[in-house]
Amino acid sequence: MARPKKYPDELVARGVRLALESGRPIAHVAADLGMHPETLRKKVRQAEADSGSRPDLPTTAEREEIRKLRAENFELRRANEILKSASVFFATELDADRTR
Repeated sequence: MARPKKYPDELVARGVRLALESGRPIAHVAADLGMHPETLRKKVRQAEADSGSRPDLPTTAEREEIRKLRAENFELRRANEILKSASVFFATELDADRTR
């Protein structure tokens, strides 16, 4: 189960908007809103990536796609291991019948 959010989404969105539009340092905006500066900094960076002004960072959609692909990769590897184990099991069963 996910941890509850410390700051409401509206407060974070307002902080991001203020930091981007005002040009003030993120730490000052965070202090005015009663937030931790690192929380606001991460959200501002993600907003910049989503808007395209930070091409070095993945967007939210790209992050979601990566998460889904990693989960799919994990499941495929797990299924592959199960199939390998099953093929070894059945191969030994068939070989045992042939030697008798």
